[in-house]
Amino acid sequence: MASAQLDQLRPAASVPRLDDDYSLRLCQQLARWRYGDLPSDVVHTLKLFLLDTLGVIGGAPNAAGIRELNRRLSQWETAGSATGLIGKRRYSPPTAALANGAAAHALDFDDQHDPARVHTNCIVLPTLLATAEDIGNVSGRDFLLAYAIGAELDARLGLACYNSLGKGWHPTMVMGTPAAALAAGRLLRLDAEGMRNALGMAFHQTSGSAQSMRDGVLSKRLGAGFAARSAVMGAFLAADGLTGTRRTLEGTAGLFALYERDEVKPEILTGELGSHWRIREYSFKPYPCCRCNHTAIGLGIKLRGQGVKPSDVREVEIGMGKVNWLTVGEPYDVRRDSVVHAQFNTAYSFARALTDARVDLHSYQKPAISDPAVVALAAKTRVVDDPSIEPTAIEPARIKVTLNDGTVVEVKSDTIKGSPQEPMSEDELIAKFRGCLEFGLGASRADADKLAAAVMNIDTAADASAAIVGAFPQSK
Repeated sequence: MASAQLDQLRPAASVPRLDDDYSLRLCQQLARWRYGDLPSDVVHTLKLFLLDTLGVIGGAPNAAGIRELNRRLSQWETAGSATGLIGKRRYSPPTAALANGAAAHALDFDDQHDPARVHTNCIVLPTLLATAEDIGNVSGRDFLLAYAIGAELDARLGLACYNSLGKGWHPTMVMGTPAAALAAGRLLRLDAEGMRNALGMAFHQTSGSAQSMRDGVLSKRLGAGFAARSAVMGAFLAADGLTGTRRTLEGTAGLFALYERDEVKPEILTGELGSHWRIREYSFKPYPCCRCNHTAIGLGIKLRGQGVKPSDVREVEIGMGKVNWLTVGEPYDVRRDSVVHAQFNTAYSFARALTDARVDLHSYQKPAISDPAVVALAAKTRVVDDPSIEPTAIEPARIKVTLNDGTVVEVKSDTIKGSPQEPMSEDELIAKFRGCLEFGLGASRADADKLAAAVMNIDTAADASAAIVGAFPQSK
């Protein structure tokens, strides 16, 4: 069918008609990037991404679903050119990416670009690690350059497709698969045409529904692994000369039209690309649960510090934007006995914060998620769609607590801990890193610091993947 005929099929769009070479021109621009183009603070942030993500992977060996996943994968594969970090199992690159991606997302403790609503490094790092191991002797600088491509594109795609989660997609998977494939394509030294094929191959495999998080089921945490596996497969098939979709972003059945219904801001994807760095805008998570809960958790801890006790509470109302409410706003159902449900539930998360004056890895473990006192407080907590909050905004939350004596206490916040507006310090990030490795692997401080040193010096490594895998602790 001719391009003019295809135009007639295109629905009325809220964005200008994009040229048919839009995806190619994006790949051409990325193919010209060099390590020397990366600002020093962007390189430092990429190292912190590595540190944080490897720590979260190290915390995941006992997370529900991860042991079972690795048992299944290791029954099917006993050798390969890449490493599943938990247990140091040898797998094919797609399978290693699946294993590491699922582990990186299993605790819901991994970073996020808040406005874009994408968890990036649970997909980009596993994709690049598996790719680099297969290639061999990929320098730290080449690894970081590819990392920058994946992280920057993932954030920009999420920002451009600004209501993807509201439509029911899981943006982490939908944006992460093509972004990570482009990053892997760069490691494979593909030219612009090859990168367009990698992008197209990844898009052809892209999926990911928000229903897993709304249902509180384990497939949610596997999604990052599925996306990383698809990204690796797409990049390597492109390197082998297989062709992918040509108009992956701009086509009538491309990402923008098919997935996003043309509710897209394409200027965010390509505007100032390579000069205005979205990598600087990422957040690190202080609490191991859905990011939509974090403002309410922080306010719960604040209220406890102000002297509000669970036993004093008659009822709680928590207001948030519509997309957050759809994601984490349902009543807490203890009968489900589900860690994922607790991680994706504001009533439980707020009750835990007010009860303990903290939220950590132990807060989302069994039997803690069935703690009668916390469950009782969660039952008094109602989460509502607040029309005064912009529907897609992730940060704002308003809380009204009515005490037994009729006193009403109200708190609110428009910022979220761990974001650029309210950042975690590097000392806090290191403490989180060490705590995760101890929690999941029983790693000593010396073991953790060995891995941290390898990460923070990755730009000097002759073989980045060997440095990472070699320093990653074995389970005690």
